[in-house]
Amino acid sequence: MAKRERVVRMSVEQPLWRALTGYRVLTMVYAVLLAIFGKDNFGQPRFERPWVAFAYLAFLFVWTLATLPKVRSAAACTKRFLGADLVVALTGIMLTPVADIHSQTFDGPTLPSIWTAGAVLAFAIKGGWRWAAFASTFVAAANIIQRGDPSRDTFHNVLLVWVASIAIGYVVEVARASERTLARALEIEAATRERERLARDIHDSVLQVLAMVQRRGTAIGGEAAELGRMAGEQEVALRTLVSSGLVPPTRVSEDAAEGAVVRTVDVDEESPDATATCDLRALLAPHAGARTSFAEPGAPVVLPADAARELAAAVSAALDNVRVHAGDGAQAWILVEDEPGEVIVTVRDDGPGIPEGRLAQAEGEGRMGVALSIRGRLRDLGGTAEVISVPGQGTEVELKVPKAQVSRGKAGSAR
Repeated sequence: MAKRERVVRMSVEQPLWRALTGYRVLTMVYAVLLAIFGKDNFGQPRFERPWVAFAYLAFLFVWTLATLPKVRSAAACTKRFLGADLVVALTGIMLTPVADIHSQTFDGPTLPSIWTAGAVLAFAIKGGWRWAAFASTFVAAANIIQRGDPSRDTFHNVLLVWVASIAIGYVVEVARASERTLARALEIEAATRERERLARDIHDSVLQVLAMVQRRGTAIGGEAAELGRMAGEQEVALRTLVSSGLVPPTRVSEDAAEGAVVRTVDVDEESPDATATCDLRALLAPHAGARTSFAEPGAPVVLPADAARELAAAVSAALDNVRVHAGDGAQAWILVEDEPGEVIVTVRDDGPGIPEGRLAQAEGEGRMGVALSIRGRLRDLGGTAEVISVPGQGTEVELKVPKAQVSRGKAGSAR
């Protein structure tokens, strides 16, 4: 599928990743210096088996520097790396009593010391508070096990890391939600500016020409009058489209690993995307004209692209019936309602109405316009189409499409 993308990324997470990178380096250096110059409570060298301690710290030194690119962004920080990093931290904790026999007697630091918190913070920044709780629980368990007989300070330190990591993970989730809101605001601002630019250009050129053709055609009369009438209808339709503020819905905001994303996508219509969405208003607005009024919500009415096209086709079929059966002079109204669970489109006219039993008779005679073009389309979408007509009082066609049903249907077809 042919696409062109222009992506603008914003992320308040990046400073957190940079801070985490610096934290890992500094705490690694601290752990090494603590092992070299550290003494036990009696002023003696800390380790009974120094080769165990320094072998681990040498590995920690290499691991920390080699994995710096992994903690520069959320995209680079994969689940596999997070798991391996946590294993390195847990291994250092469990090796502490092997290198330092008295570590279970006195509350001394573990081999990785506070470097362990960096592994937990990576989980928090990457996946939020739930990931932080998962990692910090393993670290807490490892600390309690290696202490053998944990003291109050041990529980205090374990609880501090657990609460702090969860809090940071929660803050990251709040930041991501704020980024999504900002991305949506930027999307609306860009759409508004584009609408205003198009409105200026159209008003200065096309609308003025159509208005002039209408006036001159009416003045000349004859065939020119018919041309003027058509120009007047197109002017009304175009003015309605401009004033409604519709812009092709090619801007979408989403949440990505790097933060919120405003993505501009142009999709080739000949290569439909099963996950593409469409603003129903953009498909129905061209029907507006001198004899067709169009009322819409102020916000986009978003449906899967295929569903929106099918619903628009059903509306077009209803308008065709108005022109054929109600006459060229009939007035029609289109009303779009975006309810929480469904989208409702009502097409009403002021024609003579449909005699009772006429629809069933037409279906029996093989004329399947309402049965297939309208009701059949809505049935395929999981919706309903109800025709209400009183002779002499016009006809009303109410089309309802449940949003949840449409989403499940499209997901099933994609699979």
